[in-house]
Amino acid sequence: MQIEWGKVEAVILDLGGVILDIDYHKTVEAFVNLDFDNFGELYSQLQQDGLFDQLETGAITGHEFIKRIQKEIPHRSALEIEAAWNAIILAFPEGRLETLNRIKKQYRSFLLSNTNEIHLKFFNSLLHTKHGHHNLGPFFNKLYLSHEIQLRKPNHEAFEIILEEQGLSADQVLFVDDSTQHIESARILGMQAYHLWDGETLEELFSPVLT
Repeated sequence: MQIEWGKVEAVILDLGGVILDIDYHKTVEAFVNLDFDNFGELYSQLQQDGLFDQLETGAITGHEFIKRIQKEIPHRSALEIEAAWNAIILAFPEGRLETLNRIKKQYRSFLLSNTNEIHLKFFNSLLHTKHGHHNLGPFFNKLYLSHEIQLRKPNHEAFEIILEEQGLSADQVLFVDDSTQHIESARILGMQAYHLWDGETLEELFSPVLT
């Protein structure tokens, strides 16, 4: 898709696969190694079992989630399950935070992420340990996290809460995500939506406009 940069006044970015490097297969492998053999059937990027959806919308706590998983693999500890769940999270690429700063200088910028309290704690720890920041707050005008707003993409209401709260028209917004279903939802609402494919980077996408 060709972005009409002249129309863009605000940017909404996804987290995993756009800002933060992730690998869904790492979590599947980690749970299989904990003897949860059919975990891959329950969880994927495109389709999540109801348990994961409940976690990402804040309907259950991280503690409740771990207890539910332990019913499937009762011989495994809470720490082992938490580590397997966090295996998806890899790293913030070199220069990525500077890119976020540059985007924020030119556009109103917002994070919209399907995430949960367990992952949030882990990637905030990673951010602090590796980069000296306690959270991603300084890099955006506001963070919209699914477990806090109790809405997930591709639900239209997850996008609409940002548009309404920030006084934005959909046609003023560029949304960037790595999941097809989220892109389609944003386009239905009238946003410019860019699907960032494997191998593409945020730096490459914004290189024509960042000063």
